[in-house]
Amino acid sequence: MDHHNPLLNQTSGQKFITFGEIMLRLTPPNYGKIRVANNFEASYGGSEANIALALANLNVDSTFFSVVPNNSLGKSAVRMLRSNDVHCTPVILSTPEETPTHRLGIYYLETGYGIRPSKVTYDRKHSAITEFDFSQIDPKALLEGYDWLHLSGITPALGPSCAEFTLRLMECAKELGLTVSFDGNFRSLLWTWEQARDYCTRCLPFVDVLFGIEPYHLWRDEENHDRGDWKDGLPMQPSYEAQDEVFQAFVSRYPNLKCIARHVRYAHSGSENSLMAYMWYQGHTFESRLFTFTILDRVGGGDAFASGLIYAMMHGYKPMDMVNFAVASSVIKHTIHGDGNITDDVDSIRNLMNMNYDIKR
Repeated sequence: MDHHNPLLNQTSGQKFITFGEIMLRLTPPNYGKIRVANNFEASYGGSEANIALALANLNVDSTFFSVVPNNSLGKSAVRMLRSNDVHCTPVILSTPEETPTHRLGIYYLETGYGIRPSKVTYDRKHSAITEFDFSQIDPKALLEGYDWLHLSGITPALGPSCAEFTLRLMECAKELGLTVSFDGNFRSLLWTWEQARDYCTRCLPFVDVLFGIEPYHLWRDEENHDRGDWKDGLPMQPSYEAQDEVFQAFVSRYPNLKCIARHVRYAHSGSENSLMAYMWYQGHTFESRLFTFTILDRVGGGDAFASGLIYAMMHGYKPMDMVNFAVASSVIKHTIHGDGNITDDVDSIRNLMNMNYDIKR
């Protein structure tokens, strides 16, 4: 990659769209505990919204589709995205007739510190997006004119209508020739491992770019057997050889995959982590550099990794630069309050990924 090429500071011209839920995030200040908090810091976030926001800040034409209540909270969430240059024209402001409970999902975050890990508490049941009837939405009309669709395993876990529409979007995207990226993002608070496995298996034939560690477990093989050996046997910090074996098996099973990537975290404490990543691309498995850093806000780190890789792929980076740019994007996000990576300076990410320092695991 030519870091002095001025064209790399411009958008690739590709148009990105994603679908998911945006939530109100409430956090006790100063690393406080919820049960003794008397005030909360308010912000907005959600996996797909985080990725749209990060890409928009990097000058990618980025659109977010969702359903939010037509009230002050819903409008405030949309306003936050628009203030970060995310296109929100498709977002539906629902009425009480369309979504009876007429609410925006909420999640509470206790930010970890030192030896104490972070903790998330959901309050998102019966949110507007979960009650909306997506059968009335034409996926072809929604996706017309876009080049890249991103989805996650969180949205289909919200309810049957979301699950069905997510799959319809994938199928339509492939018919229209869009690149489809998918992050498994298993959430045990939303559905069971078996439900996620069966759904993920249906999605994988439509995926071009696969993120996360969960998809390696969330599928059945040709004989309809669970791959529980991977669930129990693949460590959270695998060796290069172990990860390469899994990548190769996945590509053999799903030849439609063009890229697979996962980041690997080493948690030294709630405040200090190390991060690296593996990526399969063009027939080879690549291993990124290892970064060690102090955490200000961990939420959204995986989304920043995904957005960094999407950006690098859109702009034709070389494979090692792709995976290092993705990890560096995630590392920078850990220094920013809130869910989204609001970094709008590509050079700051490049400088970090090329910084000359050596850290051993």
